[in-house]
Amino acid sequence: MGVTGPIRVVVAKPGLDGHDRGAKVIARALRDAGMEVIYTGLHQTPEQIVDTAIQEDADAIGLSILSGAHNTLFAKVLELLRERDAEDIKVFGGGIIPDEDIPPLKALGVAEIFTPGATTTSIVEWVNANVRHAVG
Repeated sequence: MGVTGPIRVVVAKPGLDGHDRGAKVIARALRDAGMEVIYTGLHQTPEQIVDTAIQEDADAIGLSILSGAHNTLFAKVLELLRERDAEDIKVFGGGIIPDEDIPPLKALGVAEIFTPGATTTSIVEWVNANVRHAVG
């Protein structure tokens, strides 16, 4: 796999949640930091998100979940990545996620969770430090 060019991140809103302001703010911050961002829009299924990430040769998937379905949706995305031999795509996310749900999500394979109050700077810095290093 060629590791050239900017980091590519799919930002997605899985499930029925219709609030996408936070996802758009994060997408813009990542873009402004020099990353290529593919925003999938609202109401995406885990299958659609994984398909997009693979088709776009993404390095990471950022999920924004405010609906309370984070345990189910993160697990399904990770399961689909395993089934498609795409576990090299890092999954991170944010939204309304109770503190007690974060350790089990990380145990499933979610690389990082950002809760309300996380700054765009901290998210950009985390992606730069934890997703493949851009070359070129």
